[in-house]
Amino acid sequence: MCQSIVLLSKFMKATTIYLPEETENQLQEMANSTGKSIAELIQELIISQFPQSSKKSPKSVGMGASGRADLSSKVDQLLWIEEELPILTN
Repeated sequence: MCQSIVLLSKFMKATTIYLPEETENQLQEMANSTGKSIAELIQELIISQFPQSSKKSPKSVGMGASGRADLSSKVDQLLWIEEELPILTN
C-alpha cells in the first residue's frame, strides 16, 4: 500500500509524492527521533542530492585586502596623518 504525503510551505509549490508504507514508517521514525517534520526531512534529502552550486564572488571582494593585520586598531593613525602643507598664495 502506498501513502501520499503533501509538502506545503508559504514559498514552495505543493507536491504530492507516493511512498511505500515501509518508507513512510522509516520517515516517521526519523522525524520522531530528530524532531523534524516528514516534509522537512524529504526536502533535506532531495536537496542533498543536487550538486552544490559554486557561486562566484563579485570581483570587488578582496580588493581592499592590504595584508595588514592592525588596520582596525590603528585606523586613526593610518588615516589621519597630519602634515604641514605649504601655504599657497596668489
